[in-house]
Amino acid sequence: MERNKKGQFVQGTHWREHQAFREKVWLLHEYVERGRSSSEIAEDFGVTDGAVLYWLHKHGIPRRNVSAARKNKHWGASGPDNPMWNKRGDLNPRWLGGVTPERQAFYTSGAWKRACSFVWKRDNATCQRCGLYRGDQPDMPFHIHHIVSFAVAELRADPENLVLICEVCHHFVHSRENVDAELLPEGGHT
Repeated sequence: MERNKKGQFVQGTHWREHQAFREKVWLLHEYVERGRSSSEIAEDFGVTDGAVLYWLHKHGIPRRNVSAARKNKHWGASGPDNPMWNKRGDLNPRWLGGVTPERQAFYTSGAWKRACSFVWKRDNATCQRCGLYRGDQPDMPFHIHHIVSFAVAELRADPENLVLICEVCHHFVHSRENVDAELLPEGGHT
């Protein structure tokens, strides 16, 4: 920051330390050409997203809408194309340290283990929705799905309420795409 002889600030100088994210050419290259997000840029400089967004606005650089941002990211990718595919427990950024004690106790119980063993044998290690056999794709996780919600305690380990399905089908069953409420109780989603 410079001052003239009268103590006034000299135009074009600034009291803040120089930061590349304040320059239009740099922002155009990083945000527009490279497709980096404002939060990625902000993290590099130790500032908030708002600081980067301010300079985008000041330089007249239009922000991406959600559709354009999604094209740059993996959002919405399913199956193995999604970088979060099969990330469970503490490998998942949404991990909160475990499940409720009731659920945790149930899933480690002998009743659940017996029910799982029975369902795997009954369903012949085959997804009951798409027909995928576990031996044909050993890397595909399989799940025991509760038709009636886990919340109904008396049906939790009832084999008639359980079905073996692959992870892809399990995601479908609980998605909005399952408009026919496949593998769900009458009345729809649980």
